[in-house]
Amino acid sequence: MLTIRSYASWGNWTLRHPFTVLSIVIVLGILAGYYTVDQIRIDTDTSKLIAPDAPFQQYRRLHEQAFSQDLSTLLLVVESDTPELTKSASRKLLGLLRNNTDRFNSAYIPDDSEFFRQNGLLYLDTDELQALSNNLSIAQPFIGRIAQKPDLTGFFSIFEDALKATDKEAIDKTQVVPIDLASLADKIASVLHKTINGEKALLSWESLIAEKRRHSNKTFIIVSPKLDHSHIRPAESAIEAIRKAAADIQDPGLPAVKVLVTGEVGLEDDELAGISTGTFTASVFSVVVVLFILLVAYRSILLTVATLLTLTLGMVFCGAFATIAVTELNLISIAFAVSNIGLGVEYAIHFCLRYRDNLNDHADKERALHDTIMTVGPSLLLAAGTTSIGLYAFMPTDYKGVAELGLLAGTSLFICLLITLVTLPALLKILPIPRKFRSKENGPQISNLSRNLAAIPIRYAKSISVATFIVALISIVLALNVKTDFNPIDLRDPNTESVIAFKQLMEDEETTPLTLDVLVKDGNSTRMLQQRLSTLASVGKTISLFDLQPTDQDEKLTLIEDLGLILGPQVQHFPPLKTDVDPAPGIIHLIATIDNVLPQKTNVQDRASLARLKKELQEILIQLDEQQQSSRTIFIEKIQTALLGTLPQVMKELSASLEPGKISLNDLPPDIRDRWLSRDGLYRIQIFPKKDLNDLANLKEFITEVQSVAPETTGLPIIYWESMKVVVDAFQEAIVIALIAITLVLLAIRRSVIDTILIMATLILAGLFTLASAVLTNTAINFANIIALPLLLGLGVDNGIHMLVRLRHSLFDSEDQNIYQSSTARAIFYGALTTSSSFGGLAFSPHAGISSMGLIITIGIFWIMVCTFIILPALSKLILRKVTSDDVLDKTVAP
Repeated sequence: MLTIRSYASWGNWTLRHPFTVLSIVIVLGILAGYYTVDQIRIDTDTSKLIAPDAPFQQYRRLHEQAFSQDLSTLLLVVESDTPELTKSASRKLLGLLRNNTDRFNSAYIPDDSEFFRQNGLLYLDTDELQALSNNLSIAQPFIGRIAQKPDLTGFFSIFEDALKATDKEAIDKTQVVPIDLASLADKIASVLHKTINGEKALLSWESLIAEKRRHSNKTFIIVSPKLDHSHIRPAESAIEAIRKAAADIQDPGLPAVKVLVTGEVGLEDDELAGISTGTFTASVFSVVVVLFILLVAYRSILLTVATLLTLTLGMVFCGAFATIAVTELNLISIAFAVSNIGLGVEYAIHFCLRYRDNLNDHADKERALHDTIMTVGPSLLLAAGTTSIGLYAFMPTDYKGVAELGLLAGTSLFICLLITLVTLPALLKILPIPRKFRSKENGPQISNLSRNLAAIPIRYAKSISVATFIVALISIVLALNVKTDFNPIDLRDPNTESVIAFKQLMEDEETTPLTLDVLVKDGNSTRMLQQRLSTLASVGKTISLFDLQPTDQDEKLTLIEDLGLILGPQVQHFPPLKTDVDPAPGIIHLIATIDNVLPQKTNVQDRASLARLKKELQEILIQLDEQQQSSRTIFIEKIQTALLGTLPQVMKELSASLEPGKISLNDLPPDIRDRWLSRDGLYRIQIFPKKDLNDLANLKEFITEVQSVAPETTGLPIIYWESMKVVVDAFQEAIVIALIAITLVLLAIRRSVIDTILIMATLILAGLFTLASAVLTNTAINFANIIALPLLLGLGVDNGIHMLVRLRHSLFDSEDQNIYQSSTARAIFYGALTTSSSFGGLAFSPHAGISSMGLIITIGIFWIMVCTFIILPALSKLILRKVTSDDVLDKTVAP
């Protein structure tokens, strides 16, 4: 009684001093807003979201401490049409980034340095080096001839001589050109066709001379950016500098070079950009939809404005609480901002609709407000308490990201309720009474429709109950097939550059980031462990410091020395290209030779290749005849660059690689050595999978086998796997906590086992239908949307309580009673609409995790409304009437 009297006294004081109340709240709101803007931070480190103190997280931190140079880095993927252009562009880009000390700490190309350029051939397998040596030996006559006349005429004359070779000479025709003539003709024709038609193309001589080697058109640059944590995107300025540098390295006369930004920091930056944009879009969407719903619900601009002002103040104070409670929002807890739009406005809807009904009963505004405060306040406190149960249920779990969301969103409910009960009465006391409220007239058509709809679940209770039972059985079968996806990459926007590049890396077993790492204390143990790991069925290969010491060096050095003698000075002193003044005669001779040899070719493919080359050569002659001298010179230079532009670079790098020295581990440069041996003496072993880890069974096998040999292993696959197990355990724990807590609250409030069973049954059905809908919509359960079911339990329980109370009062009076027309039912309906609209806005976020969370919660709210307004009344009629009839019968026959 004391509490009720204190609450009443406070309400009366608020109504007597509305300006004082509003002034205090506004001043505090301004201070809270300034504090929030100045102090709030967002932490995008997803590794902190799940079980930060678990063993697998400790192993991860140990590895990061040992090899901290790879922490907080950007991975640049440089790609072009040819390996030569990729290397050249990567080196230019690397130079620009290293010179930009304002934005970057360091940058390096892992497999391209002076050391690897000189000693790279030693890292080939002996068989691969022997094959390369054979290819270069065969290409030596070509290299010698093109070195004497490095222009188009010289190249065409070599090709012409190859075509003129007799059958006997053709047995070893690659003595004249380095590869099969038909294949070379195809490549030349393709490059010429692109160049003649205004496209940019290059012939890769590296791929031609050593065609059996694995050539990659991609190079990787690892960059350590200087992060500015005063901005929501700390790496934004560094990434902009990379974009500018990538534009500066483009050569207008060569094909375009793509530079994709990914890696840990790149993924986080794209995610932050998407979240900030997506959250803003979702918030705007939510506000617009909520505004429309309020206008429909209230039919009053004044009440709508009062509600929005109250909601704004509530959001400001919730932001201040979040800043104090957690300091840094994470990628999951940031969603509390959008969720509060729907959850917070629901209280204002209940208050304003009850106020509207009270005004219709008596015109005195102060009395209507006082009655509203006294009747709505306690029921809204109950609603906040039950709704927060599903949110608070995650707080004891190891899923830190959702645990913080539960704390923030659950507490924000009470903050929004307090602001509603403080600010809204004061605002309504000041605002005039809308004229519409002075009349009790309602639209008869709407009222009749509402009454007819309300009668359906009562009149057809048995049919609805049977249909519900059948649908529930189907939903159970569907729910058992619900998909799970706990790959954090799949939560991000799939259209962002960083995610596209990351997934491309995953497709190649040589570049996949889904590798494991283990730290070993000494060299002997490293060798032994590496041997044991290599025998595992799920392991593709392993790499350690000891793999950087080439094997069979004496044999390889001999091969390289012999190769240098065979190639001679032409490679060491290969001249630059000379612009051909008039390549037309050489082209005419080559065309004539093609015409002579075509009838002799019996192979269809050879004939087609040479015919295609002839056509492109004829097109060159036409272009040369049609152009003026100045443009003709430019055109010749384009053709020569396209065909021979990469050859000098290939010869220069080949020359550098012909003078290696014998390598020991002590000869490794410090920057290379430090990537595999920490300053504390820990050796790193990197373990590559043999199978596709996108398959959950392969992922489990890979982790289990490696951990059986090296328990302290870390890496992305383990982080994904262990995180998945933690999240599933957290979800199960939260569900159990929520169900028990809600059941106890219901028993305490209703003091009826039957009422508790009815409400819990509808909640469980709503959850079951939601899971079935997830299967039908092909929506996987992931790190973000797994919070939906516990949250939906909290959202649905207070609706069930309100509806059951209404049914208790009206069910036995008349089946024709309009259970949907009361202010409580209307508040439930419009509150659900505003809540679903706020979460529905999240469904349009580019961030796949947040989007799926919005979708699942929106679907869940729909099923809560179905269960509340249709299934609960039907079940209540069957069960409550039977129980009441049995009670009456017992009282009648009692002695």
